[in-house]
Amino acid sequence: MHRACFTLQVRTDRMDEYVERHAAVWPEMLRALHDTGWTNYSLFLREDGLLVGYLETPDLAAAQEGMARTDVNARWQAEMAEFFVDLDLPPDQGFWQLAEVFHLEDQLAAHTPTSTATDSPTPTAQDPS
Repeated sequence: MHRACFTLQVRTDRMDEYVERHAAVWPEMLRALHDTGWTNYSLFLREDGLLVGYLETPDLAAAQEGMARTDVNARWQAEMAEFFVDLDLPPDQGFWQLAEVFHLEDQLAAHTPTSTATDSPTPTAQDPS
């Protein structure tokens, strides 16, 4: 599963409305995101307008292409574009993707030995005396 994180800059004078819009995303948009492979998708907004998005998907390019083929995404992106600073592309194409440099579970898995049947202790017979 690919983990993707991205940033955009929301206009500070539009932050309240941006938050309101995302409190009630259109059901059709929610279904489209789900159906095109956007899972565990979250947006975080800092008080200066920095928006950080996170999602998990088998293939980010395929997830973006899937959304690009939907009518609801075109409508949503057109409405959301006015909320962002210096954005020449639709928001879902103009974000800055961040490189993942650390993931706890990946590193733990790399350092945790896998258990096998021979790793478990073998019961021993107790001396009845």
